[in-house]
Amino acid sequence: MKALVPTGQRRALVALADTGVPEPQPGEALVKVEAFSVNRGEIFQLEHPHPGTRPGKDIAGLVVQAAADGTGPAVGQRVAGHPDAGGWAEYAAVPTTALAPLPEERLS
Repeated sequence: MKALVPTGQRRALVALADTGVPEPQPGEALVKVEAFSVNRGEIFQLEHPHPGTRPGKDIAGLVVQAAADGTGPAVGQRVAGHPDAGGWAEYAAVPTTALAPLPEERLS
């Protein structure tokens, strides 16, 4: 899986890297990320990242693995989410309490 990860360098704060697909914990769904937003707070944190930091707190996408505990949206549901981290990637594990279903119809 591809993800943007901090470099710790001032000229290029992130780099595209190969990482493992996150393993959802109970109460988390695996979301195929279709869109994410960049927020100011995350940019500041990237200037001096902690080891293992993975940016990405605002996403939208498709649930590809429902939560093992049966909570939250089903596979195939489009969602907006707020994971703790790791949303700047192809997939994100998101607590079901931080997911909101999106309507099936898309705006044109």
